[in-house]
Amino acid sequence: MNFTQIITLLSYTLPAIVTGLVAYNFFYLHTKNEEGRRRYLLNKEAQKEALPLRLQAYERMTLFLERISLTKLLIRIAPISENKNDYENLVIAHIEQEFEHNLTQQIYMSDECWSIITTAKNATIQMIRKANRTEGIDTVDKLRELLLNDLLEKQSPSNAALAYIKNEVGQLW
Repeated sequence: MNFTQIITLLSYTLPAIVTGLVAYNFFYLHTKNEEGRRRYLLNKEAQKEALPLRLQAYERMTLFLERISLTKLLIRIAPISENKNDYENLVIAHIEQEFEHNLTQQIYMSDECWSIITTAKNATIQMIRKANRTEGIDTVDKLRELLLNDLLEKQSPSNAALAYIKNEVGQLW
């Protein structure tokens, strides 16, 4: 092979290689773009179906927090006896039952939101237990009065959790 034949061979081969590389790059980018578009459309469709379930979970947990709010809880649950310990156990059992009824909603919520709801539930139970252990509280009526007076001085744990839920739902839009 002489120099002229090599130059001729390169003049045919080089444009073919460049064209092949450009075509490969174009098809690679096109395939990657199509894959991203399909993934986006699938995510969009999944979110469209999941959003109502998530909103329903937030609604149920809002209802839960409203139901365990001490002011509403003490009005709704009448004492069955004058024993303050029986009343404490009854109210806490209602809270736990409500919580267990809504336990599955956590899969639709963020971990942080679920943690705040759980903390609100536990703080409410602690408020009841602390009030029951207070000296001078020997009847159910005094226990209820103390709990309601405590709520006048500080915010209910349920209200703080409700504010967080409202904020998180607002971010869904």
